[in-house]
Amino acid sequence: MKYVHINPAELKGDIIVPASKSICHRAVICASLCDGISNIENVDFSKDIEATCGALENLGAEIQRDKNSLIVKGNSQLHVKNSNINCFQSGSTIRFLIPIVATIGEKAIFTGEGRLVERPLDIYYSIFDDQKIYYRNSQGKLPLTLKGKLKPGEYRVKGNVSSQFITGLLFALPLLNEDSTIYITTELESKPYVDITLSMLEKFGISVDENNRGNYEIKGNQKYKSTNLKVEGDFSQAAFWLVMGSLGNGITCHGLKRDSLQGDKIIIDILARMGVEIKWGENSVTVDPSHEIYGTTIDASQCPDLIPILAALASVSCGTTEIKNAGRLRIKESDRLGAISSELNKIGGDVIEKRDGLIIRGRKKLMGGNASSWKDHRIAMALAAISSKCLNPMVIEGAECVKKSYPNFWKDFRTLGGNINEWNMG
Repeated sequence: MKYVHINPAELKGDIIVPASKSICHRAVICASLCDGISNIENVDFSKDIEATCGALENLGAEIQRDKNSLIVKGNSQLHVKNSNINCFQSGSTIRFLIPIVATIGEKAIFTGEGRLVERPLDIYYSIFDDQKIYYRNSQGKLPLTLKGKLKPGEYRVKGNVSSQFITGLLFALPLLNEDSTIYITTELESKPYVDITLSMLEKFGISVDENNRGNYEIKGNQKYKSTNLKVEGDFSQAAFWLVMGSLGNGITCHGLKRDSLQGDKIIIDILARMGVEIKWGENSVTVDPSHEIYGTTIDASQCPDLIPILAALASVSCGTTEIKNAGRLRIKESDRLGAISSELNKIGGDVIEKRDGLIIRGRKKLMGGNASSWKDHRIAMALAAISSKCLNPMVIEGAECVKKSYPNFWKDFRTLGGNINEWNMG
């Protein structure tokens, strides 16, 4: 277990934002389904991306890792080399790959670690029940044993659980021998993630028609075509630095596209609404120090990953912030509503936890003290982002969890002026 001791300090400077994890997952998967070689540049080798790469190698892709890039030799004739597919703690990996493996028809056993073991897969189980595909789990939890072949046809999928299920089907259904349609049976939350999937599929030669009712029509017998691409910077990771810059002496985040499809680009609009001064440059965003940051109302339905950092910022803002439509955060790497409210209150915040949201009354300063990451990367980084507003040092337990998405977070934090000490226990 790693701890970090953070002395309050205002951060300043320039940072190259890590590559978008969402885009990288999708690019590696598409490249692995081709007959050909694809070069993917600007890759950040987080534990989640390594989980996806390892699983795809297990399915017949050859992946060569360079310093910050991948060379992927795909294989359209997928096969399960080792029946055990360990997805570690990556929800994207398991939800994207289950339907792909189900196009093969060979036995596979999906395993995982931490909270992934219990994160819901019921949407897939319903499909397997309807299609008489064999599966077995441990009282709804991993490991999941799967053997059977996915069939083309009509798929009815809830849109308010996780867009990852829709993305998984969009990867798999073009490989089947006949056409399929995905009908979204509820309002689709986190739609920008599906839009990223559609954009990536198009880059790799796959056509999907989204009709005016929000359903997806997919032709069968399609072939993925290799391509080269550079992954853009991640707005969900940039959010931490943008907040730190607004609370400190200004930070410029490089590698961000103004026309990005990433849903978490909405962080720019939300921060502006809260009074943060923001300037766009060429593939960069700068935040200046903000003397007054104000509370606001935030709808979490389209940007759930931003809620921990926005809740943290709200805790040191003027006035009250309400976060609503955030119930899905309870089934992430941690119960993120419970985690962020508990830890902010622990260090002197004023947060009321509701069933599907938070009410946060801002304070000029927090006390600091001991806090837990809940083994959740976004909780650890959100707490670190407001350490400059604490009267006393902050100690975060479980700080190594940032490796899941941002292995160099603490190094970058120190580079921008963060005053931290790290140590291990046990």
